[in-house]
Amino acid sequence: MPKPIKILLAEDEPSLGQIIKESLETRNFEVLLCEDGEKAYKTYKSENPLLLVLDIMMPKKDGFTLAEEIRKEDQDIPIIFLTAKSLTEDVVKGFNLGGNDYLKKPFSMEELIVRINALLKRNKNENNTEPIQLGKFIFDLKKQTLQINTHIENLTHREANLLHYLAKNKNQVLERSFILKKLWGDDDFFNARSMDVFITKLRKKLKKDPAIQIINVRGYGYKLIY
Repeated sequence: MPKPIKILLAEDEPSLGQIIKESLETRNFEVLLCEDGEKAYKTYKSENPLLLVLDIMMPKKDGFTLAEEIRKEDQDIPIIFLTAKSLTEDVVKGFNLGGNDYLKKPFSMEELIVRINALLKRNKNENNTEPIQLGKFIFDLKKQTLQINTHIENLTHREANLLHYLAKNKNQVLERSFILKKLWGDDDFFNARSMDVFITKLRKKLKKDPAIQIINVRGYGYKLIY
């Protein structure tokens, strides 16, 4: 049997939380059940789950606030909101804060499981680390290489990951604070200067294809275009 998929469930109704936990655990999920938003945030930081199921109305920290804080650190982890609310503005707010799906109570466990599996599959596809065509280059994140014709350029771990995020968001601005927190752990001044150095290094390694550019969007971030 494959290793259980780790999910964080934040639900303050003990009976409902236990039902969801037990149902998911029969489907090869490892469920980290938290009864309030503060505990859920600490668990997210320490346990690195692959998906979050968040009730909106929770003590100490509600699901919207929790999702907003997590999205500042992680743009990729799938988030499903659970709520008894049915107002359109609440649904819109949930998606605007970075939610990927929204399930209204009461719901069937089968529906929740289908939605979880769909989001995990989509996230896996979006975070595929297979070699990709980058202009005239072949970029291999696993091997940390850039190849053009027979020439292979080796990348450092941080260069490879920085290029991965730029390529994943090609033709879109990649926010400085997001990438700094993701790769450097903090968006302070010294890390920002370090990132600028890595951008310069990547530009030099990509110059064999003049069609590829990393553009500085002043005060916001960088954009890879080709």
